[in-house]
Amino acid sequence: MILPNIKSAKKRVLVTDVKTLRNKMAKSALKTSIKKFESAVAAGDKEAAKQAYGVAVKKLDKAAAKGLVHKNMAARKKSQFTRALGAL
Repeated sequence: MILPNIKSAKKRVLVTDVKTLRNKMAKSALKTSIKKFESAVAAGDKEAAKQAYGVAVKKLDKAAAKGLVHKNMAARKKSQFTRALGAL
């Protein structure tokens, strides 16, 4: 592994590591909220699904705004969730 010698390059490595970790945490939380909603829908629990829907949509919007996920992907997921919630 080649390490940078220039001070600014060393800083970039550190900043990139911090941002990567932050993005990974946010993406993991997003996936968890999506799974919670999907499991509530699969169980047929409308109240839990409504709660999980609000959380999942909010996390999707934030992730799309930050560029973690593509905005069209977020819109597609929200549409799928809305239809699933309506079908309950």
